[in-house]
Amino acid sequence: MKLIDTHSHLYAEEFDADREEVLARAREHGVERLLLPAIDGESYQRMFDLVQTAPDICRPMMGLHPTSVNENPRWREELSLVERYFAEPPAGMEFCAVGEIGLDYYWSRDFVAQQREAFIEQCRLAARLDLPVAIHTRAAWEDMCEILEAECRRAEQQGQRLRGVLHAFSEDAATYRHLRECGDWLFGVGGVVTFKKSLLAEAVAEMALEDIVLETDCPYLTPVPYRGQRNESAYVSYVCEKVAQIKGVSAEQVASVTSENARRMFLPMEMI
Repeated sequence: MKLIDTHSHLYAEEFDADREEVLARAREHGVERLLLPAIDGESYQRMFDLVQTAPDICRPMMGLHPTSVNENPRWREELSLVERYFAEPPAGMEFCAVGEIGLDYYWSRDFVAQQREAFIEQCRLAARLDLPVAIHTRAAWEDMCEILEAECRRAEQQGQRLRGVLHAFSEDAATYRHLRECGDWLFGVGGVVTFKKSLLAEAVAEMALEDIVLETDCPYLTPVPYRGQRNESAYVSYVCEKVAQIKGVSAEQVASVTSENARRMFLPMEMI
């Protein structure tokens, strides 16, 4: 079974003591690619170091996370840094997406305007570069749907396209249907799908496999049976098994289809 973890923060400090062992376990569980979303300038170099350590399996993104806009007087400088990295990537870096970007009002609504501005600017950057986006949304779904509808229309009018993945999707089936109608969007299914009474499980039951990619968001959102412990990319196999159970198909079929979805969106050159 061959898997792709489309959202892994393996470069985070939580893995400093055993990163090589975590990578080895991912490989043992059939994980062929780890897509690494960026957060902000404080962690970019850590991500670059990991890619250079394991270039066969790691693929980086570049972007500014919405919570890194909060209480950050230099957030526009950080956005400029994102653009500079795309224009002149560090040696060995080939960014597969603009991400992790989005809206997060969970911690504070004091920075809504700034987050919206940063998100829209990065969506337009992705459209210009013809790259997908990896979108984080928390406590901001109404604004997210509004912006995506508008930006997809804008991109189309300019002969561009806005596409990508709704990372850590945990909404209901109605939200899935609404977003799917906006354009070429995949839905990142992670450990939440294994939780009891999860709305996501109900949504996954309605989703087409062709709309799903698998992820861990490690070290966060650990699936059952390891919930409460540090998450890692090897555990994407438990997400795969749960999706297979919900859909009534084999885990091998889920792995095959979701990995093909991920390659089409993020790694098209690997499909040639």
